[in-house]
Amino acid sequence: MPASECTMANILTINSGSSSIKLSVYGAGERLLIKGLLERIGLPEGAFSAWDSEGALIRNGRLSFPDHAAALSELTGWLRNSPVGNGICAVGHRVVHGGRITAPQKIDAAMMDSLRALKPFAAEHLPHEIKAIEALESSLPGVAQVACFDTSFHTNMPEVARTFAIPEEFRRAGVVRYGFHGLSYEYIMEELGKTDPERAKGRVVIAHLGNGSSMCAVLNGMSIETTMGFTPLGGLVMSTRTGDLDPGIIVYMLKTKKYGADELNEVLNRASGLKAISGISSDMADLLREENRSAKAALAINVYCYQARKFLGALAGALGGIDTLVFTAGIGENSPQVRERILEGMGFMGLEVDSEKNLLGGPVISKGPVAIRVMKTNEELMIARHTARLL
Repeated sequence: MPASECTMANILTINSGSSSIKLSVYGAGERLLIKGLLERIGLPEGAFSAWDSEGALIRNGRLSFPDHAAALSELTGWLRNSPVGNGICAVGHRVVHGGRITAPQKIDAAMMDSLRALKPFAAEHLPHEIKAIEALESSLPGVAQVACFDTSFHTNMPEVARTFAIPEEFRRAGVVRYGFHGLSYEYIMEELGKTDPERAKGRVVIAHLGNGSSMCAVLNGMSIETTMGFTPLGGLVMSTRTGDLDPGIIVYMLKTKKYGADELNEVLNRASGLKAISGISSDMADLLREENRSAKAALAINVYCYQARKFLGALAGALGGIDTLVFTAGIGENSPQVRERILEGMGFMGLEVDSEKNLLGGPVISKGPVAIRVMKTNEELMIARHTARLL
């Protein structure tokens, strides 16, 4: 279907990771038609599962995907044979890093050159996202593709928040604070604007707590500060990522272990965080089940909540106060224990939890002057919205 005829109907969204691809197809009225997941790309015994709008499993199979092109070829072949797939008029991609690009963009040759140039800025993500774009260009010729950037929401952060204290040659080369999870933050702010428009215009802190975790300070709908920086590695402790780290530790690792860049990257991104502290699991739900039997699991949980509480105070300071706090993403939406622990001792800031409402999961869990909300994020729907608006 030509892009000129594209409405919200039949927009495919793609969120491509290192070994998996999440997909959704949205129809008119923002109705979810299909949701799917291709897993274990590049590994033995891959899997492709899909669900319809009612949550019923409509595709479940074990397949071998040697690379992203093979996985996407399987996906597009399956879509072509479905009524939903035949009407796809555009594809929206989550792209983690957009550099200085400030808004979603239609993908063309110049955009692809820009993305390839940004690979050193997001080596964990961009190569796989570029492969997905290339594969779909081949599999769905003539279908418009749109890049939606996780960094775009933060592009108007003030210079004082974006600047690292490093030599100017690096800052000129683009080594500044970019911030991430922007699609999630955009979605939350749009939904908050519908449910509580006055507070959405005020001082808001959003805690996106999941496998990757970050927080963002929003003033008058604009990001003014966030915990992640040049890459998604900084800020809060995460499932397998370090979060903020004294740079001297990296120098120490390089000197004592003689790591190369790839080995160091593996340690910082995949062997640290909750996984490293607990020695058990990178999953918060696992750790909560084990904390009474494992001092290391308890320590991992406590470090995670302490760091989140510390950053929450810092972001409220950047805002000059706080009117609304929103918990979102996997841990933020589903763990009342973590929410309550993060907010322990924060009553002096007006952050008080109603324990009963918290256990029920919200939507509002506060009993003090600051509204505390639990909101489900939807990055895929935000991508579909951006794609429809752009085209």
